[in-house]
Amino acid sequence: MDDVEALYDEAARERIVPEPPKRVDAPVRLPFERDRARLVHAASFRRLAAKTQVVGPQSDDFVRNRLTHSLEVAQIARDLSRALGTHPDIAETAALAHDLGHPPFGHNGERVLDEIAAGCGGFEGNAQTLRLLTRLEAKTADADGRSVGLNLTRATLDACTKYPWPRRPGSPKFGVYDDDRPAFDWMRAGAPDGRQCVEAQVMDLADDVAYSVHDVEDGTVAGRIDLTRLDTAAVWETVRGWYAPDATDDELDEVLRRLRAVGSWPRSPYDGTRGSLAALKNLTSDLIGRFCGAVQQATFARGDGPFVRYRGEIVVPADTWAEITVLKGVAAHYVMQADDRLAAMERQRELLAELVDALGRGGPDLLDESLRADWRAAPDDAARQRVVIDQVASLTDASAVAWHERLWRGGRPVGPRQ
Repeated sequence: MDDVEALYDEAARERIVPEPPKRVDAPVRLPFERDRARLVHAASFRRLAAKTQVVGPQSDDFVRNRLTHSLEVAQIARDLSRALGTHPDIAETAALAHDLGHPPFGHNGERVLDEIAAGCGGFEGNAQTLRLLTRLEAKTADADGRSVGLNLTRATLDACTKYPWPRRPGSPKFGVYDDDRPAFDWMRAGAPDGRQCVEAQVMDLADDVAYSVHDVEDGTVAGRIDLTRLDTAAVWETVRGWYAPDATDDELDEVLRRLRAVGSWPRSPYDGTRGSLAALKNLTSDLIGRFCGAVQQATFARGDGPFVRYRGEIVVPADTWAEITVLKGVAAHYVMQADDRLAAMERQRELLAELVDALGRGGPDLLDESLRADWRAAPDDAARQRVVIDQVASLTDASAVAWHERLWRGGRPVGPRQ
């Protein structure tokens, strides 16, 4: 056991269902290494390859999907974790898992499923991730035969929990549905109420850094963003509408001035040449290093660590957060709010609503075999609706379209699958 591993006690390494040691001729892996391997081999992890990040995964060979985004978040999280003295396997696994619960069509799909699922507790991608890890993924069952999902260690499972609280009035973000509270309460035993563990903070920051930078990169390559000619008045309105309502034009102008002072910021429009692409990749690398370096420095300035579980906090300087926010706003304005994307998003919402309706009417025979028993065991309509939501959330973008074509024709749902 190395020095970092020794910082995690028996409670951190505990699993819901105790597991005996592997046979003596198997490779020796420490508990958090086994967690990472289980996540990488999970079906829901593979499905991320066909789920939307920002631009749909079928639209271009270059743009990121949820899987490639998760791999990039994992790399950032691992490097930052190592620099801070946190266990890198835990942070990496949390980063790999952070988007497992996202439904087809990204945040657009998440919003429509939350509206549809109001009668059974709503929908939230992070709560769905916990449900996958502790119930829906097939790996381990308890003594009564109930699935406990991948049966991850407490520390890893806690690190995967971006919002460690149930649904609250007026707050759209939460990390657990009511019927998953037993696993959540086990995971959070002894944890400060509502506080992320340090490893979850590393995952959360790595996610923000990755998508703030990479969404701009994807938008640039797709021809939607020209970093040399930003309409700042319009972008600043998007920044205020989406992320920072109190930010002034002068403050945002100063943030952009700092970003443009980064040596690799482009001086000419992207033209698709190898040199232009290399320059864009250098900017991506420089920005990630800039943000993570600032966080590392600020965190160590606050305390010496070790930054493990609930000892210490990750510190993000205000200037760094402002720069991340401006990049998010650039992508939001030029990509998420583009007219063609808004029209496509409306059709996606209709498709998911119709698909949920068709599955709800059709009964268990329309569901994947792994979910039929859940439907039949459901005690009421709300529980059955949750099973339908589990089914729809599991689909990729392409499979959601295919299921809809099969189950909804001529403005009405059709019968069970043959």
